[in-house]
Amino acid sequence: MKRSTLNIKKSAALAAVVALSLTAAAKRHQYSTREKAAYADASTVDFVRPGLVITINQAQIASDGTITVVYTVADPNGLPLDAAGVTTPGAISLNYIAAVLPKDKQDYATYTTRSISGAAGTFNEPNSDSGGVTTGGPGQYQYVFHTKAPAGFDATATHTIGIFGSRVLTDFNLGTNYASITYNFVPNGANVTKVHDVIRTASCNTCHDQLSFHGGARRGVEMCVLCHNPGMVDTVSGGSVDFKVMIHELHMGEKLPTVVAGKPLLVAGTDFSKIAYPADPGDPRRCETCHSQTTGAAQATAYLTNPTREACGACHNDVNFATGANHPGGPQIDDKQCANCHIPQGELDFDASIKGAHVAPTASSLLTGLAVNIAKVDKGTAGNAPVVSFTVQDGSGKPLALSQLGSISFTMAGPTTDYGYTSFGSDTASTPGYVTESAAKASCDDSGNCTYTFTHAVPAKAMGTYAIGVEARRTETLLPGTTKQQSVTYGTPNRVAYFSVDGSPVTPRREVVASANCNQCHVALSVHGSLRNNPEYCVMCHNPSNTDASVRVNATVPADKAAPPQGIAFPLLVHRIHDGVNMLADGGSYTVVGFGGSHNDFSGTLFPAMSPAGKATDLANCSLCHVKGSEANLPVGLNNVVNPQGWINPDGATAAACSGCHVAKDAAAHFAANTSSLGESCTVCHQTGAMFDVNKMHAQY
Repeated sequence: MKRSTLNIKKSAALAAVVALSLTAAAKRHQYSTREKAAYADASTVDFVRPGLVITINQAQIASDGTITVVYTVADPNGLPLDAAGVTTPGAISLNYIAAVLPKDKQDYATYTTRSISGAAGTFNEPNSDSGGVTTGGPGQYQYVFHTKAPAGFDATATHTIGIFGSRVLTDFNLGTNYASITYNFVPNGANVTKVHDVIRTASCNTCHDQLSFHGGARRGVEMCVLCHNPGMVDTVSGGSVDFKVMIHELHMGEKLPTVVAGKPLLVAGTDFSKIAYPADPGDPRRCETCHSQTTGAAQATAYLTNPTREACGACHNDVNFATGANHPGGPQIDDKQCANCHIPQGELDFDASIKGAHVAPTASSLLTGLAVNIAKVDKGTAGNAPVVSFTVQDGSGKPLALSQLGSISFTMAGPTTDYGYTSFGSDTASTPGYVTESAAKASCDDSGNCTYTFTHAVPAKAMGTYAIGVEARRTETLLPGTTKQQSVTYGTPNRVAYFSVDGSPVTPRREVVASANCNQCHVALSVHGSLRNNPEYCVMCHNPSNTDASVRVNATVPADKAAPPQGIAFPLLVHRIHDGVNMLADGGSYTVVGFGGSHNDFSGTLFPAMSPAGKATDLANCSLCHVKGSEANLPVGLNNVVNPQGWINPDGATAAACSGCHVAKDAAAHFAANTSSLGESCTVCHQTGAMFDVNKMHAQY
């Protein structure tokens, strides 16, 4: 019995230890792989409990205008935090905003303001409160604003309190945590019936990842609009910094009429004139990228039903509503008549309706569509010329004659283990690793079923899986005979078919990025004259052995013609393009010569993703583009990448991908030092679970 009792006690103790371990693991692993806390020492995480959650419990405004808010600060598990940082780690700094949403207005008016001066004058600017009184203990606090609501304030109107703040955990190597929250209430106790809910932060985050500004603590649209209302003026230029005005101007960027005319777009002294809206083809008319109709925003249709001079004039800033200049409707002294002409949607694309006037041509409903689908590949074995069976149809499934297309071609590459170093014949030197053939003379029946036989064969010694992809485009004339007549060229989705050349199982190329991820920002990614729109197809040409050598000889810029070819392997190309201004800061640049010898300098590209501290051009969230954790699946052992303008030529496959962002010379030295005749040793330090795990190194605080 004693031994049995002892065993029971040991088992209970062991169970307790296991339970504690599991609890610690659960706490530690509540953080995603994108957060530094996921990789911190478990005991440190258990003690610090990184993160900051602010919850507003109640707010009120007394009859004399005194504004009071009761709130809690906690960690992500809901455990209370001491704002002073005495009984719990990390001092917390908080700021408070109070604003009213008048019943007869669509925008906030901010109670908490400060006087600020600049070149344009002195203004009473919306800002956070200062001088108020905080009381309470760890977890729950009360703040009484120094600012009072003005005499005669409307107690029946919606009021909003905003709190934003930070928790400093740098002593624990866990950075600074940021959070913000808003709370709507009606001072007389009535239910809130009116809100400002036009655009949700989720829409912004499809590009910006984590919308945050002013050091990172002010996060999300709900917080932005409390200050960025008609009461906010740029003290440098005197221009409006009202949210709807500022955001439209910023997203128009290089296409803003005044910028096109030569006047820079300056906000608080910063020049935003070079911003290029990423929705393909750089077309800011794609309003629903921001004004999404799927986020649940209560006023998502406001841009359709309530057009205003301020919002519309922010993009169309060459219109003078007072004089009527550049406005077919003439002078407009207020917004009362806007909706009379600019109805939500008319009968035709490109009309005066709001939806119609903002149709991107390639997204027009008047296009009949193009779909080229590969049905099968026959005779695709080593030494033979593949025969591709395919269909050509419009968007409704009706067959299209090849004569109705501007072009149609098929590209063959392989093996799928890695493209780039397969020769399809001496006549394909200008297309290393692949061959592209026009299928304009393919045989087709009346139902749009076609076959095309390649003139180039699969190499005689080929092994594994090969791929054939299609590109095609057509041009349609829309609204012929009208003042809105225009020709629109667009392409088919690039379909890719895989086939075994030696009887082995068909193995498609690895999936690294996805079109859907690209289109979170680009909406409808399409390049090379609308021919190419699918990364699965792009990588066939943008392979490790390819450069811009075939077109650089025709460069229109003499310096480009004199320079060595530029590597254009997909991982190098895409990382460099998105690295943009960061690359310049590291002493790098990236210019690709395109078709016709065009000069394409990507050194000024501004990647829109934001860091936790509110800085744009943040490249740490690889999952914005990558899928299935592919960013951590290092391509060690794959084909070397030709990179004549790089520090190292050729680069190892991993070095080429990483050097797309890490462009500095010392980074290249690191790549070289860890590469030998045996190959790259990157996985020793950077594979999942290693000391410098890729995800760990890209994680954020």
